[in-house]
Amino acid sequence: MVTIDLSGQDGNAFALMGHAKNFAKQMGLDGDEIVYEMQQGDYDDLVDVFKRYFDGVVEVIDGKEDEWE
Repeated sequence: MVTIDLSGQDGNAFALMGHAKNFAKQMGLDGDEIVYEMQQGDYDDLVDVFKRYFDGVVEVIDGKEDEWE
């Protein structure tokens, strides 16, 4: 399982969208559609969409807590 720390460089919105495209490709999903959905709200919405698609593949943490929820 991959861990992404939102308090680090991987927590940047553009980095998350890049990760989403890469994971989507590996999983046979439409990365462009997922990224489009990620862009429809604020940062919290972006993270929620990311987690919805990649939960179980990626552990998202914020570095200040044990797990980001």
